[in-house]
Amino acid sequence: MSQGITHCLRRLDWIGRIRLALTLFGLPCTVCTPGVRAVIACSSSHPFRPTQTISTSFCNLYTTSIQTMPSSAAPHVKSRCLEYPGSKIQRFLVPDDKVDWRQNWPQYNPVSYTDPSVVNKPVWADPEIGSFSPKFNTVDGAVDRTSFDGSYRIEEGKPLNPHGRTGVTGRGLLGRWGPNHAADPIVTRWKVDAKGEKIYHSVSKLPILQFVSIKRKDCGEWAIPGGMVDPGEQVSLTLQREFSEEALNTLAISPSETAKISERINKLFKSAGFQVYKGYVDDPRNTDNAWMETIAVNFHDDSGNSVSELPLQAGDDAGQVQWVDVDSSFLLYASHSHFLELVSKERQAHW
Repeated sequence: MSQGITHCLRRLDWIGRIRLALTLFGLPCTVCTPGVRAVIACSSSHPFRPTQTISTSFCNLYTTSIQTMPSSAAPHVKSRCLEYPGSKIQRFLVPDDKVDWRQNWPQYNPVSYTDPSVVNKPVWADPEIGSFSPKFNTVDGAVDRTSFDGSYRIEEGKPLNPHGRTGVTGRGLLGRWGPNHAADPIVTRWKVDAKGEKIYHSVSKLPILQFVSIKRKDCGEWAIPGGMVDPGEQVSLTLQREFSEEALNTLAISPSETAKISERINKLFKSAGFQVYKGYVDDPRNTDNAWMETIAVNFHDDSGNSVSELPLQAGDDAGQVQWVDVDSSFLLYASHSHFLELVSKERQAHW
C-alpha cells in the first residue's frame, strides 16, 4: 500500500474519532480544514418557508411558491468551526444546546479575536468600539447596520449575533460590528450538447443546470461569486459588480473590452432575477459580535446567448472560475449549496 493511501486512511480514522467525540458531547462536527472538508462536512436540516411574488425598489426580483430557506433555521454550525479561518485561534467550544443566548451559561468564556487586517483600520472596516459610537439597528450614515432578521441585541455597547454564541468575540475577519452585508449573484445556464439541445441527467431525468463558480483564494473552496455591499451602494449594482470583477476580471481588461462585456451583463442583470435567499449566513468568519448576511439572486441565461458566450477569467478574490454542473454532490462554501438546491427546484432542474 502506498504511503499516500496509508496517510489518507489514517487521517480518515482520526477524523471519524473526532466526529464521534463531538457528536457525543453535542458539539458541531464541521472541521474547517481545506484538505479534509470534503470528507467530514456536516449537513444540518434547514426547514423551508413559502414566499410570494414581490418587487423591490433596488432590483427587479421575484420569489415563488418554491419553499425557500428561512434565515433562522437550525443552530449555526460553520460559525462554530473549531479553528477560526485564517488563524490558529481555537474557538471556545459551544454545544448545540448552549448556542441560544437565552440559555444561561456562566462558564461561557469566548476567545477575543480581531484579525490584524481589520485592526489596521482599512477603509472598509469600523474602528474599535469606544473610539466611535455606531448607531446599531439603523442606517448609520452610509453604513446599513440593520439586519435582515430584524432587531438584534446590544450588550456592553456591542451587538450580539442573533443566531447565538460562536465561541469568539470581536470581529475576526469581518470589518463591521454587527451585520456585514453581501450579495451573491448565481448565474446559470442549461447544459447543452453540440446541437444546442438540453442534456438530461441519467437518473433524475431532469435537465442539468450549470452555474458560474469561483475557487476562493482565501480557503480554496468553490463558491458562488459575490462580495460585500459598499456603503450606500444598491444591491443590484453589487450583484453585477462582483460577478464582473470575480468571474470576468473586468478590473484587468481594456475599457473597450469592458464596454462589450458590460452590454451583455447589463442585459442579463436587468432581467427578472429569482431572489433565492435573504438573511443570515452560517459563515465560518462569524463571531459573537459580527456576522454575515446576504441576498442571493439567480440570473438565468435561458437562451444561452448572453453571458454563456463570454470568456470566463478569474479576477479579484477568485483563484479559478468555470461553469460547473449543478449537483448535490458538489460541495460549496458556506450556505451556497443550499442556494443552488433552491435554484434547481425553481428551474425544475436536476439536483
